[in-house]
Amino acid sequence: MKPIYVKTVFDRKKRSGRTTEGTVDVRLTQERRTLYYSTGIRLLPKHWHAGQVVNRIDAMELQRTLDTLVVRIRRTINDLMEEDRCTLDEVMKTLRESDNNQMSLLDFCRQRAKIRCYGKTDDSRERYHRFLRFFTLYGKMQRFADVTDKKVMEMDEYLSSTGMKPYSKWNNYHRFLNSFILDAIDAGYLKRNPYRWLRIEKDKTSEGLSKYLTREEFDRLCQADLPTDSLRRVRDLFIFQTYTCLSYVDLATFDATRIMLLHGRPAYTATRGKTKQAFTFLILPPAMNILRKYHNRLPVISNVKYNQYLKDVAQAAGISKPISSHWARHTGATMLLNSGMEMEVVSKVLGHSSTKITRQVYAKLLDETVVDAMAELSI
Repeated sequence: MKPIYVKTVFDRKKRSGRTTEGTVDVRLTQERRTLYYSTGIRLLPKHWHAGQVVNRIDAMELQRTLDTLVVRIRRTINDLMEEDRCTLDEVMKTLRESDNNQMSLLDFCRQRAKIRCYGKTDDSRERYHRFLRFFTLYGKMQRFADVTDKKVMEMDEYLSSTGMKPYSKWNNYHRFLNSFILDAIDAGYLKRNPYRWLRIEKDKTSEGLSKYLTREEFDRLCQADLPTDSLRRVRDLFIFQTYTCLSYVDLATFDATRIMLLHGRPAYTATRGKTKQAFTFLILPPAMNILRKYHNRLPVISNVKYNQYLKDVAQAAGISKPISSHWARHTGATMLLNSGMEMEVVSKVLGHSSTKITRQVYAKLLDETVVDAMAELSI
């Protein structure tokens, strides 16, 4: 029986880059044939050196996981050699059977979430934790064998029964399950992704559009009597966001030293943290007043806390909509468009990569504006 050689390798498909992770696999070679066993670990190139995980807070833990896996593979090879059936196919089959017996789908999702959350913002980590809390309580997909078209459809129907809109279902639940399924396929636990065959409605455009305040609602929020300084600071942040159309990420990194005079007016130019697209906007008087109030240092808090407090602000203003930080961006854009500002200019303010994106999101709003304007005509 020919020997099997074992070695851990990084990015065998040559897909990693400065900001793109590559996979760590165990390479098994027998004579001229090679197979790969996925470890489920993904790293940036700077986190791998000389066959070791480096330069990460959890480097020791990940390296220990790899070492333990290699020991298990070598032990499996030795056991099969004693039985005189040590072929690559037999080794892989034995490892898969052992994996399926040892790990549940939920355990795998939790394991992958720890890795996917590494380096993410508090808000992004909370999204993963929220999905895992739901998936644990839902409890109808516990094994890898449960990942079927029917089970995914049942989960979608359950989410619909709670009154959840298509965009929320996809963005907060299906999107995460799909990512874990893709990881499981890479790791060899699954062979088929139900999401390739199912059409789960996302409806991102229309749902995103509905997340804005009317001018009357926004005025009520600005004038509401709030009981605490904390809520008043949160309202100031929302007002500033509305008049600048900043996302939360760009609000959190707002740097007043970047303000410059263009044609005698204060303007702000930066690059969006999410898309790296440049954006420019005039700092309108209401936004400038808030900057002066806080001596050019906005009272930014975590996005999770910010969104929680905004619910209290909305309640105090008599607004029943579930507003969040992103509502300010949409509210600001709708106010600009309704004031007659050209789409190209609004696109530049928002930092969209093209006006096509702006039109996709706000086309329905413009249709409604046209209808309302024509309804006021006396013919």
